[in-house]
Amino acid sequence: MSWSRSKEAHMKQQAYMIGAGIGNLAAALYLIRDGGWSGDQITIMGLDTHGANDGAPVADYQKEYANAELANHRGYLTKGGRMLNEETYENLWDLFADVPSLDSPDKSVTEEILDFDHAHPTHDVARLIDRQGPRIGPNANNYRHMQFSNKDRALLTKLMLLPEKDEQTLNDMSIEEWFKNSPHFFTTNFWYMWQTTFAFKRASSAMELRRYMNRMILEFSRIQTLAGVTRTTYNQYESLILPLRQHLANLGVHFINNRKVTAFDFDQTPLQDDIIVTGLHYEDVKTGTKGHLDLRPDDLVFDTNGAITDSSSIGDLDTPITENMEYAPSAQLWKQAASRFYDLGHPDKFFGDRSQSEWMSFTVTLDNHYLLDQIARITQQAPGNALNTWIDSRGLMSIVVAHQPHFHVQKPNETIFWGYFMYPRRNGDYVDKPIKDMTGREILEEFLGHLAQTDQSNDNVANHHDEIMDSVVNVVPVWMPYASALFNQRAVGDRPKVVPDHSRNLAFVSQFAEQSFDMVFTEQYSIRAAQRAVYTFLGIPLSEMTPVHHYEKDPRVLLRATKTMFR
Repeated sequence: MSWSRSKEAHMKQQAYMIGAGIGNLAAALYLIRDGGWSGDQITIMGLDTHGANDGAPVADYQKEYANAELANHRGYLTKGGRMLNEETYENLWDLFADVPSLDSPDKSVTEEILDFDHAHPTHDVARLIDRQGPRIGPNANNYRHMQFSNKDRALLTKLMLLPEKDEQTLNDMSIEEWFKNSPHFFTTNFWYMWQTTFAFKRASSAMELRRYMNRMILEFSRIQTLAGVTRTTYNQYESLILPLRQHLANLGVHFINNRKVTAFDFDQTPLQDDIIVTGLHYEDVKTGTKGHLDLRPDDLVFDTNGAITDSSSIGDLDTPITENMEYAPSAQLWKQAASRFYDLGHPDKFFGDRSQSEWMSFTVTLDNHYLLDQIARITQQAPGNALNTWIDSRGLMSIVVAHQPHFHVQKPNETIFWGYFMYPRRNGDYVDKPIKDMTGREILEEFLGHLAQTDQSNDNVANHHDEIMDSVVNVVPVWMPYASALFNQRAVGDRPKVVPDHSRNLAFVSQFAEQSFDMVFTEQYSIRAAQRAVYTFLGIPLSEMTPVHHYEKDPRVLLRATKTMFR
């Protein structure tokens, strides 16, 4: 749906972005770059300055969460770690090619990241670790083996070959249900790697697994080394969000921080149930001040209808998290719109069942490199290469040691690494309590227990326990009830279109808006949704959107994938 406007009318339009994540930042740049808008026509309103692509000193998060019980303000925190992909993140590379790097202004962000990645290619040699040591690695008996049975292969192939037009046959079906006749699938090296690389669970949607297997088929044959992973130079906030925000600010875009949009006003008069947003209710989350913004019918609204980091809770070295039971604020706004109009999806499918989506991450800051050196020795790889998963851990624990430094202000003596548990309600193996109830110190003890069991040297890392604990600056646990909500079981129609068929000025730009073929839980998906929304509203043919690759149709890629299935 699009319509023509005079240039004069176009210049009077305003665009309001609800949420300051990468999707809405991208929408602002598409309006300017491809739509000819000026920056002062665009306002971005966010609860924070980063969306899900975060990374900051802990003191900044203390301000964000205003939790007086947290006494340790030291160290660093990232809620999640972003792995990019050079071949399949087409929209990201195209868009960031027009964003100047803050560190090297003569380069674009795209050039900066790809240059760094090509100089520091990922090559994981200890992807999976069990009680005997590396299970997937060059010195492991199971190196490169996917461990599929013939029934596993048949079911996975059948899922991949299911046409998208027949996706409704997977409505509300979990991955566990799809493989119910071959539970062996969940014991394979492939499943351990796939679920912890992309954050799938047995309860996750078979529909989303199908999309991933097709879109990421190129990675299937090299998943044991993660050779297809593209890493940013620093954390994702400093490498992606900060330069994009600065570029948009330089172009005149208005930013309003600490603003929570609480409700839409809709035009009550249009025929055929057209969606026309006429106003926004909001409050300042710092001061509690409430207000209202009037919109004209041709103003545009881009809503982040769901955020995976909503309702997060943080702890510190000696304080466990206190679970935030708030319904996701971004989804609450979506829910209000869906209750008014008939085809805007079902937010509760994604935000009404935390058991499918919750997990816990943790960020460790140390004041020396001793533990980092031990991790490198035990896993046989330098920082920047790895995602290591301890498959025997009850909570299914993984860590990532990024290339150091991971923050611009990180001191030369400091070490930072990140990890997560996919099943945080389970008890630990070395700390006998639910992982979600552990302090940061106890989470580190849990990790050290697994690391020590993996260590085959004569001078086991356990012998240096006190030395390691003395080097700890902070360990920050983060509870994320909706971390994998985008993989929740769903049916066709549970997600709204990016621009619903009868919407005049409201678009949904998030991981919870429906687009064919592409895969959620990626920056690619959010940025492509932004491009689709802008092009639809401005009447730019969707055929001119950034082309995406279809490796699932490439005979060479399919041949490699077939060989991988049988190795």
